[in-house]
Amino acid sequence: MVFIGIIFTTQTHAAIRNFKKQPDGVLFNLDKGRLKIKICSADIIEVKYTIFDSFSDQASLVVSNKWKQATAFKVTDAVSSIIVATTRLKIVVNKATNAISYFTTDGKLITSESKTGGKTMQAATIAGIDTYNCSTAFNSPGNEGLFGLGCHPLDSLSINNKGRNQDMAIKYLTGAIPVMLSTRGYGLMWDNYSASNFYGGENGNTKFRYVSESGRQVDYFFFYGPDFDRIINLYRTATGKAPMYGKWAYGLFQSQDRYLSEAEILTVKDNYRNNHIPVDVIVQDWYYWDPLPIGSHIMKPERYPHPKKMVDELHKSNIHAMISIWPVFGKGTPNYTALEKMGGLTSITWDNVVTHTFDTYYDAHNPAARELYWQQARDSLVKRYDWDAWWIDQCEPDNGLLLDERRKANFSIGKGIDYFNTYSLEHTKGVYQGWRMDIPGKRAFFLVRQSFAGEQRNASTLWSGDIECTFWNFKNQVPQGINACASGIPYWTSDIGGYHYKWGAPDWSKPENRELFTRWFQFGAFSPIFRIHGKGERAMFSNNWDDKTKAILLKYDQLRYRLLPYIYSLAGRVTQENYTIMRALTFDFRNDANVYNIPDQYMFGPAFMANPVTEQLYTGSNASAGKTTRQVYFPKGAQWYDFWTGKIYKGGETIAAAAPIETMPLYVKAGSIIPMGPVMQYATEKPDDTIELRIYPGANGDFTYYSDENENYDYENGKFATFKLSYDDARHQLTISNTKGSYVGMLKTRKFNIVLVNGAHGSNPTEVLKADKKITYTGKMLVVKL
Repeated sequence: MVFIGIIFTTQTHAAIRNFKKQPDGVLFNLDKGRLKIKICSADIIEVKYTIFDSFSDQASLVVSNKWKQATAFKVTDAVSSIIVATTRLKIVVNKATNAISYFTTDGKLITSESKTGGKTMQAATIAGIDTYNCSTAFNSPGNEGLFGLGCHPLDSLSINNKGRNQDMAIKYLTGAIPVMLSTRGYGLMWDNYSASNFYGGENGNTKFRYVSESGRQVDYFFFYGPDFDRIINLYRTATGKAPMYGKWAYGLFQSQDRYLSEAEILTVKDNYRNNHIPVDVIVQDWYYWDPLPIGSHIMKPERYPHPKKMVDELHKSNIHAMISIWPVFGKGTPNYTALEKMGGLTSITWDNVVTHTFDTYYDAHNPAARELYWQQARDSLVKRYDWDAWWIDQCEPDNGLLLDERRKANFSIGKGIDYFNTYSLEHTKGVYQGWRMDIPGKRAFFLVRQSFAGEQRNASTLWSGDIECTFWNFKNQVPQGINACASGIPYWTSDIGGYHYKWGAPDWSKPENRELFTRWFQFGAFSPIFRIHGKGERAMFSNNWDDKTKAILLKYDQLRYRLLPYIYSLAGRVTQENYTIMRALTFDFRNDANVYNIPDQYMFGPAFMANPVTEQLYTGSNASAGKTTRQVYFPKGAQWYDFWTGKIYKGGETIAAAAPIETMPLYVKAGSIIPMGPVMQYATEKPDDTIELRIYPGANGDFTYYSDENENYDYENGKFATFKLSYDDARHQLTISNTKGSYVGMLKTRKFNIVLVNGAHGSNPTEVLKADKKITYTGKMLVVKL
C-alpha cells in the first residue's frame, strides 16, 4: 500500500513513531530525534539523522546541486519496515531500529546499515568544547573492496581500505576526502567537516564505521552505480563538475625548491628550449618575497627586477608561468592590516620554520575575506604580472602540531571543530570565483596541497605534499594517487623524485638517486598531471644526470607529449562525462577480486595499464641498473599487449615483467584505440592534423576524440567538437563518426595514419614509418577496412 502526504503512526514502542512523505523524500519521527531520507535522484539518496527535534539549517559546503526537479518515488508501509522505492533502488527502513538497507529493484542486497549503531550521536567533550560524535556503521562482507577516502602520503602500502583504519583529519601529510567506493556497486560520501576516522574492520571485519568528532546530525549520501564510473558521475552530479584546464597543463611542469631570482628562471627556460626538451610550465615556488614578511605579495626587486618582463619572456618561449601564494600573513604587512581591519583573520598562527615567526591564516570561510584575499593577490601578483597558474601551498590551517588551536578557532561560519577539514575547499572556492570573474579568457589551474569533497569544481589539482626522496615514499605515492582519484578528485600529482631528504637535498648525481628519479619520472608521465619538484637541481638538462639517465627521461617526456591527443580527449571526458583518468583496476575490473589488493597497478584511461617500478636493487657500492623485473597481474576479461614489444598476454595470468631501468612495464588492453601526435616542445606547438591511430586487435573498442580552443571557457557554451572511433574486431573495420560540434579555429581535415598493432609493428613510442592505412577525414563518417 502506498501513502502520500499524510502522517502515519507505527507501533507505539517502535523506534519509528510515524513518517510523512514529502515532495523530496520521507521524514521519520523517532522515539528520540528525526530521520530524513531525501530522494535527490533515482540513484542518489541523502540520509540525515539527529537526536534533536530539527536538522541543521546550515547549507552544505560540499553539495552544490540544489535538486530543483523532484524525483518520483513510492512509499509502502510494510509489517516491520517502511519501503521507499525509486526506479533504481528499493530502500528498506527497519521500524524497530531505523537501520536502512539498500536493494536493487529486483531485490538484491547492495549494502545495509548495522542494526546496532547504524546511525548514532554521542555526547563528547573535545578540546574543551561540548559537542556530539556522529557515527555511521555498515555491514561489510569479507569479499568487499573499499576504495577512496583521499590521499594519505605516509600511509602503508595498501590500496583497499577493507579491514584497516584511516585518519580522516586533514593535517600536514594527512589528507582526507570523505568519499568511498565499494566493489558491491555503491558509493558513500559523508557530509561532515570535522576531524573524522574510518574504521574498516569492525566486528571481526564484518562492518565498517565512519566517526566524525563533531556535529549536530549524521548526514551521508548514498550513490548506486554499480560501476565505479557511474558512482563518480553521481558524486560530481551532486558536488560539481571539474572544469577543463588549458591544454598546456597536461604537459610537463618544471619546478624546484626554490628558484631564487628572475635570472635563474630564465636560465631554466633557455636550457629546456635550447636542448629541445618538451616542457610547458615553469614554477616560481615560495620565498620570492624574502626577506619581506609572508603575505606581502611582493617579488623582491633586487632578485626580480622585472617580474612582468620575466613572465612575458616565458610566454614568448611558449612556456606558462605558475607562482606559489600562501593563505598566511606576517603581521605588519598592509595585506595583514586590511584583513585584520575587516575581521578576516583567524586566531590560528603558523610557526614559520624558515623565518621563525608566527604568521596568521586568513578566514577562508568568510566570503568577504575570500574576496579581499583574491583582490590582494590579483592586484599585486596574479593579474599584474600575467601569471597563468597558482600554487596553493600550506592550506591546512595550523602548524601541524597545535591541532586544538584549529578546533577552538572561530571561523565566520562557526567553530573550527565543525569546519576542521574544509579550509582548502573554501580557499579554492574564493580564488576560483575571483579568477573566473577577473581573468575570464584564461582557464584557471590551482595546485593544492589538500583537497576535500567538492574541490574538483574549483579547478584544483591535489598534490601529495612534502614527501621524502626515498623509494619507500615513492612506493606509497602510487596507491595514494589511485585512491585520491577514486575519491572523485580527477587531477592528482606528486613531486617527481620527492620533495626533500631529511629536509635537505639529496645528491642527485649518485646512481641510487638517479634510479629513484628515473622510476618516479616514469610514473609521473602516467599521472594525470606531470610535474618535477623538490630540493636540489633536478631539471631534465641537469648535469646531475648522466647521458643514459637523460636519454631515459627524454623518452618518457616525449612519449607524454605524443600521447597528448589521447590525454586531452580524456580530459574532455572528465569535464563532459565526469570521467576518471587515473583509475583503480576496480573501475574496469570490479568483478575480478584478484585486483582488489594490488596497490601499484592502475589504468591510465581506457587503454593503458601502468605498472611503476617502486623498488631498487642498488646496495652499497654496487651500482646496478636497478630492479630489472616486477610482478604484473593481468586482469581477467581482456587480452593485454606489451606496449614496448607487442607480445600478447591473457587475462588472469601473473608474470615477472621485464623492467630494466629504461622500462616501466606498460600494457595496452586489446580493443584499444590510441591517437598519438608528433613529438612537440610544448602542448600546442603543432596542430593535431596528423594523427597516428594505433589499434590493438583482439576485441571491439571505441574512443571519443575531443578538441576545443585549448585555453578559454568557450567549451562551456558548446564550442568543442567530438567524433567517435569504433573498431569492429571480427570485420577488422574502423568506423569514424561524423564530427559533432564546432569552434573557432577547428580543423577541417585530419590525416590518420592507421596502425594495426602486430608484434613489433606499432610497439614502442616512436612514430611508425609504414602505416597500414592512410586516410583523410573531413568530419564526415568514414568506414575503413583494415
